[in-house]
Amino acid sequence: MPEIVYIQAGRCGNQMVAKFWEIISDEHGIDATGSYHGNSHLQLERINVYYNEAAGNRYVPRAILVDLEPGTIDSVRSGPFGQIFRPDNFVFGHSGLNSVDKGTSGLREKWVMSQAMLLQRNQLLMMEAKEWLQKI
Repeated sequence: MPEIVYIQAGRCGNQMVAKFWEIISDEHGIDATGSYHGNSHLQLERINVYYNEAAGNRYVPRAILVDLEPGTIDSVRSGPFGQIFRPDNFVFGHSGLNSVDKGTSGLREKWVMSQAMLLQRNQLLMMEAKEWLQKI
């Protein structure tokens, strides 16, 4: 069975895919805490395509959320399903550019991308079937 790692990048990617996780969680009977409260065994049949099973029968999206500034990530975290994601899978830089940041142009972006790639590698290593990778 394929397993998918979602890499959500930027404002649009994070807002769009945050809604996706609300919908897919509802379809699979997963609540905002990652617990299963469905009413059919079919809801769990292919749940491992999208989720890792964590301790306590909790399901965690296989997703990495990336942005250069924390604003969009903070809005996803405080949203209806913000607590379902692994806190370690949020990667973001610092908000706003000041005169110091202008002198180090590109370092923040490189750091954020290197952290995102490291998380992607770790997620891929945990997967059993490595056929799928969808970047949004």
